[in-house]
Amino acid sequence: MEEVRIQKIIADSGYCSRRKAEEYISAGIVTVNGRKCSLGDKADPRADIIRIGDDEISAVPTEKRYIMLNKPRGYVTTMADEKGRKTAAELLDGIDERLYPVGRLDRNSEGLLLFTNDGNFANDIMHPSRHVSKTYRVTIDGRVSEEQLTRLMSGVELDDGTWTMPCQVEVLTEEPERTVLRFVIKQGLNRQIRRMCAAVGLQVGRLRRTAVGGVKLGMLKPGEWRELTKDELRSLRAAVGKGTSQRGGKGGSR
Repeated sequence: MEEVRIQKIIADSGYCSRRKAEEYISAGIVTVNGRKCSLGDKADPRADIIRIGDDEISAVPTEKRYIMLNKPRGYVTTMADEKGRKTAAELLDGIDERLYPVGRLDRNSEGLLLFTNDGNFANDIMHPSRHVSKTYRVTIDGRVSEEQLTRLMSGVELDDGTWTMPCQVEVLTEEPERTVLRFVIKQGLNRQIRRMCAAVGLQVGRLRRTAVGGVKLGMLKPGEWRELTKDELRSLRAAVGKGTSQRGGKGGSR
């Protein structure tokens, strides 16, 4: 059988996403026939023995599953937590396959979180060049000025010097003590919306992701999950394709 890049074999097995596989390889914990491998190395998935730590990778692809979870606040997105905190994966009751999250929501954020064992699908959704949109309902403590809205939409400099891409921000409700905003962003920077708001002097009280691409959270209750429909999968794959056609545009920093 033709040799294949090791990160692709790992992703196809359903163990983790291709990006995460590359991190494992770079960390030196992936071996092929007992020898550590490097990024770019290839292997025969039928003949070679590939391990991540003590876990042997199966050459036979598992059945692909695509799950939507409404993550409550207080759960971390990592598959395991060294501090013993609750993980979102613990909420996937009744699922025997090893699934992993597509992207992240921080511990204090909630809402739509995708899980899958399809490494290529996960990589496509998360890859910065795809520009798959993500929609959030964000509650701000206090009022938001027109100047702050304009800055958020135009792009702001974050605490590490990165500039955000232009995005959509609109006011949903405005009260004396709080303002509810709707964000639509096409980046996936760490804690991006909270950091954007902090950059313009706003404090986030609550943050909930309501959609990824055209897939909406809907009436799914916190802590519950369901399979994505065929139409939802088609919608996400169409969003990935659209993002590919837009490559070469303005980047996420300036």
